[in-house]
Parts: sequence; structure tokens; C-alpha cells
Amino acid sequence: MSQSDSVETKLIHAGELRPRIYGAVNLPIFQSATFEYGGEADYNDIRYIRLNNTPNHNVLHAKLAAIESAEAAIVSASGMAAISTALLSILSQGDHILMQDCLYGGTHDFVTKDLPALGIEYDFIDASRPSTWDAKLRPTTKAIYVESIANPLMDVPDLAAIVDFARAHKIVSMIDNTFASPINFRPAEIGFDLSLHSCTKYLNGHSDIVAGACIGKAEIVKGVTHKLNHFGGTLDPHAAFLLHRGMKTLALRVRQQNESALAIAQYLEKHPAISTVNYPGLEKHSSHVHAKTWFDGFGGMLSFELKVDSPSLTDQFFGALQLPICAPSLGGVESLITRPATTSHLGMSSEDRERIGIKDSLVRFSTGIEATKDLIADFDQALKVLATAVR
Repeated sequence: MSQSDSVETKLIHAGELRPRIYGAVNLPIFQSATFEYGGEADYNDIRYIRLNNTPNHNVLHAKLAAIESAEAAIVSASGMAAISTALLSILSQGDHILMQDCLYGGTHDFVTKDLPALGIEYDFIDASRPSTWDAKLRPTTKAIYVESIANPLMDVPDLAAIVDFARAHKIVSMIDNTFASPINFRPAEIGFDLSLHSCTKYLNGHSDIVAGACIGKAEIVKGVTHKLNHFGGTLDPHAAFLLHRGMKTLALRVRQQNESALAIAQYLEKHPAISTVNYPGLEKHSSHVHAKTWFDGFGGMLSFELKVDSPSLTDQFFGALQLPICAPSLGGVESLITRPATTSHLGMSSEDRERIGIKDSLVRFSTGIEATKDLIADFDQALKVLATAVR
């Protein structure tokens, strides 16, 4: 395939088997645990389902690498399988890592609770203030880790500075690109070594599987693959099939979500019942310049706080909404709404949440592909119900 092909074309055609299997337009599900021995000389090349190398896996690997303009990719059983395996393939006892201070709760818990038990140390950094990073650097620092759009406050780090800092100090640059998706941002294009995804979210887009991916430099992905082969974080072929199918509409879905989320954020920003809106597409957002610099769109995720700072009233607001579903996760065709303090960041202590600005009443909204006007109308009526309840 020509390197000039657009991401939309790569989503459909990159990595597909040629010739097609019996002419089938869609790749079949290879529900086979093992395959005939073909003379492989390396254990990791043996065709076996636990090694994530069935045809369903391999097509995904090629397609994921292509859409982020990267050298290689590997899928895994979940986003956390990808994140934890990547960290443990790069870090070992005695090593140190710099982590963005506002992260997905599962990543935060893994770093703060599991890595220290393995003799791996960490420091948190303000990813938007490069002048402060040198003070946290150690001779044992091996990597720096950020999120393209931080969960759940939607901050965008100084991404180019992260890459430059990693190169200058010969450490690995890692980024969780789940919230941005490859439609809005492709980390390898500005020099990131490794990109991580919860494919459960935008890449699949239909809230019906759990999957993860590591995308980046071939040598690093090879190391992650070997570690994953031992951990056994295998993506089931049927889930691989659903991810493969879901990815084909990624560009269409994400662009609708970009447009809708911006309109909803602008509506909420002006609403008298809302005190704060976190969305990098808003000019007042602290990360707006960063987002405009590196992204092709601002994403489908936003968070906000009601002026009435009360978790119980926030839950009443949720109950008044008719379209968004109150549920964890994000990135699907349906809009989802949640309080991070009770879902994605529940594992964090209340002190840690408060330190990084995640209030108990903070609302996170994942924009689906419903009509934008219908979502805004639903917000409007729910906020009126809340106003009546407050009175």
C-alpha cells in the first residue's frame, strides 16, 4: 500500500490478507488454538493462539501500525494488559519512571501500588511544564509516560517537549493515546517511541469487547510481545474480529464525536448551572494551544462541574438525563456519563483525587454519535430538572 494513502483508506485496506480467504470480503474468525508447524526457529514465531499471532491478530497488528504511521503493533486482552505489559517490558528492578500527574485511575493504581513492590520507582510530573522535569530525573530513569488527553480533566501535555526530553536523556517516551485516537493524533509522527490504547474505547467503538494495543518502534514492540507471550494477555480471535470490524468506521465515528463534543462543550460553557468545563477545544481551556498544535480534532471526551457541588445532586442530574447512559468506559457509539470518583478513579484515594483536581462531583461525558441537537436538548431539560430540585 502506498504510504500516501489516508488514514480512512488504511483503516479499510491496510494489513488485509491477499489473496482473500476463499474470496471472502471480511476476514474470517480463525477460532483455532494451534496451527501446523511451519519450520519456525523462534518460540515467539510458533503459530499458537496465546502468542497473539493468528491471522486475526496479524491483520490487526499491520492495520494498527499503519494508521499511526508506526513500525509495528501488538494487540492484547485489555488496555491495562497493554499498559502493564509495556511498562514491565521497559522497566525492571531498580529502574525509575516519570509519570504524568493526572492519569487514568487503573494506570495510577498500577504505578503507585504494583511497581514499587517490584523495586521500580516513580515520580509524578506536571506534563505541561518542561522546566520542572529535570529536577525529577535520576540516573535510573528509563521512561517518561503521558496521556495525549488526560483522563478525566482533558489536559494535553507539551507533547513535542516530551519527545525532545526523552531523546535528550535517552529514555523511552510512552503515551496513552486512547482519548485522542489515531484520527486526531498519531504519536509516532512526532517521535514517540510507544503508543498505548484501550481498544475497548474508540478503536472498537461499540462497547462490546475489551482489548488493548501497543504501537510504535519495532524493537520496543518486540520486547512487549515477548513479555505478553509469557503473561498470556491474549486477545480472543472473536474479539479480534469485532475490533477489526469496528476500526473500519473509526474515522466516521470520531469526526462526528469531535464535532458534537465541541458543540456540547460550548453549550455547557455558557450555561448558568455549570461552573467549569474541561475540553481542549475550548479557547479558555489551558491546553487549547497544545491541542490546536498537534491534533486534527479535539476528541469526544469532556468533563464538567455543576455550580451546585454535591454528588447527590449530580446523581439527580444523571437520573434526569434520557439519552446518555450512566456507565463507565467511553468511546462507543452511545453517549456515556459518569462520575470518575465512583468509576474510573475509584481506586485512587480521595486525597490523591483532590490533589490533581478530581472532585467527587466531577462529571465525565463520552460523546456518542447521536444527533448533537438531541444531546444538547437532553442536557437542557436535565439541568432544568436539577434547578427545580435545588429550589
